[in-house]
Amino acid sequence: MSDTNTMNPTSKFSVPTLGAGNPGSPGVTTPGSFANKPDIGGPLAFSSPDTPGMPKPSDKTAWDFLPDDWSIETASDHATGCKGHNKQDVSEFIRCVAPAGFTPVTQLESARLGVITPEMTRVAEREPHLTAEQVRDEVAAGRMVIPANITHLKYNLDPMAIGRASKTKVNANMGASPVSSGTEEEVEKLKWAEQWGADTVMDLSTGGDLDECREAIIRNSTVPIGTVPIYSMIIGRKLEDLDEAAILETLEHQARQGVDYFTIHAGVRKGHLKFVKKRLIGMVSRGGSLLAKWMLIKNRENIMYDMWDDICRLMREHDVTFSIGDGMRPGGLADATDDAQLAELETLGELTERAWKLGVQVMIEGPGHVPFDQIEYNAKLQRTLCHGAPFYVLGPLVTDVFPGYDHITSCIGATSIAYHGASMLCYVTPKEHLGLPKKGDVKEGCIAYKIAAHAADVALGIPGTRTWDDELTKARAALNWEKHFDLAFDTDTARAYHDEDLDVDTDFCAMCGHDWCSVRISKEIVEFASGDDEAFQRGKPVKSAALTEEQQKILEQRGYLNPDEIHKLASKVKGKVDSTDEGKAACHSDFVDDEAAKQMQGEQLVQVDVRPALGIGKDDRMV
Repeated sequence: MSDTNTMNPTSKFSVPTLGAGNPGSPGVTTPGSFANKPDIGGPLAFSSPDTPGMPKPSDKTAWDFLPDDWSIETASDHATGCKGHNKQDVSEFIRCVAPAGFTPVTQLESARLGVITPEMTRVAEREPHLTAEQVRDEVAAGRMVIPANITHLKYNLDPMAIGRASKTKVNANMGASPVSSGTEEEVEKLKWAEQWGADTVMDLSTGGDLDECREAIIRNSTVPIGTVPIYSMIIGRKLEDLDEAAILETLEHQARQGVDYFTIHAGVRKGHLKFVKKRLIGMVSRGGSLLAKWMLIKNRENIMYDMWDDICRLMREHDVTFSIGDGMRPGGLADATDDAQLAELETLGELTERAWKLGVQVMIEGPGHVPFDQIEYNAKLQRTLCHGAPFYVLGPLVTDVFPGYDHITSCIGATSIAYHGASMLCYVTPKEHLGLPKKGDVKEGCIAYKIAAHAADVALGIPGTRTWDDELTKARAALNWEKHFDLAFDTDTARAYHDEDLDVDTDFCAMCGHDWCSVRISKEIVEFASGDDEAFQRGKPVKSAALTEEQQKILEQRGYLNPDEIHKLASKVKGKVDSTDEGKAACHSDFVDDEAAKQMQGEQLVQVDVRPALGIGKDDRMV
């Protein structure tokens, strides 16, 4: 594809392609991707064109934040290599020189020394558009991470990469809570999430046996596992008793278990809290809100920020990757891209530099609720302030008024932010804001986010990403239904929906019927290539095999509650609600007994007076 605009000889319109390669099959009629020309080895590996006014990429990378006692080998183009803009000739890659006797532990350290680790080789096998040398170069520049705890590598972990030069990844959240689920169910959900395409999984357990659950998930997972360690740090102790010893003990324990990445909310500074007071929904990050309360109670700086270097050194020993938390992420559209969020993002850039200096891999967490028009700015400001470190984003949700469908409202934002620079998308399920996701919700969330990730990769022009789509199009054009089902991401659902109306492998579709089937008519026109690919010919019509039990179940459920299910839900609360004015539901969960539930509901909300910490007089209202 030429870097210049192309002109259809029969049209007066110019097709504004910018040089990105065609992501699919050769010889197709589409002009290809409208994204920028690939810049693997630079800050625009696969990137969208900047809308006017967007922040430009940082001119720094992890190469600019080496340990003080490291040096760079002399080479004719060393200035270029230092910035990570490596030439395609891998022999010209710039290597670091470490102090005598130094042994690399992290993927970042190995990459800086020019070493291609087995994990980098495996990433290249899984990402055919990249070579192992390119993977090494991107890791060395800090634009790619390979979350692979040394201990987890001894189990079943299959190494993968997160970065803008690689395909967009999807994370699934799960974990037991005080009111729902347990270890066995969470391991089942882990395997289910892996089946439906989750590239990483975060164990966000806050109830039950956290240690047992985490251990089981790590030993059973083939994907990297992340945690938010502060959840474990406060189990069994008052928040104000959280101290340096408890923090390091928890981090060390989870690192030894094999956790691949930690979310640490060190970017929430005490000075940022004044920006939260007028937010409609305050702080929606659990880790961020806990640390904000700790700072106000103790009247001191964020302990995670103060301990950052010690935390880095501990994580380096096990090659645990940072997922630096966004404690100030907006919980509603009204709070998006505000002073609190942006002040924290600046701090995340500082923390990234400090982590790189200590040899630790870094990715940055991003906002959850963002109006569609602000998404590109959020992605490209992060690219600037955090020097291209991979961006890991929850959603974002582009509207707040569809609870029960937030896997859709967020999938829209996820597609956009992946196109504009995010490297990994944290899924949202239909249960978001409403409850802990069950098995079916995990599937819905994973599929929604696989759609977003794949759509963004196609739009970015990553080589080979649209080949799958082109193959399915050929099967559809040939009216080869079995091939069509085989190529579908969810084969069972596609097959079940088709056979519900027409269980014969016909040369027309059930939606149109024989006489009205445009695909059949196009196939009949001898001048058209539609449906002629020899590899996709369907042969004689045959009757489909009977639907499997799983496929029948898909049709029975159809995503809606049937009358029996509604009555079952109603019966859960029948007789449990007191008719008196003071009565409350005796139990709000299948997992909490009646007396404990009553006690929990009777507890009064105790507010923390933050006015002294914010320099506000006790007689003044926070308005």
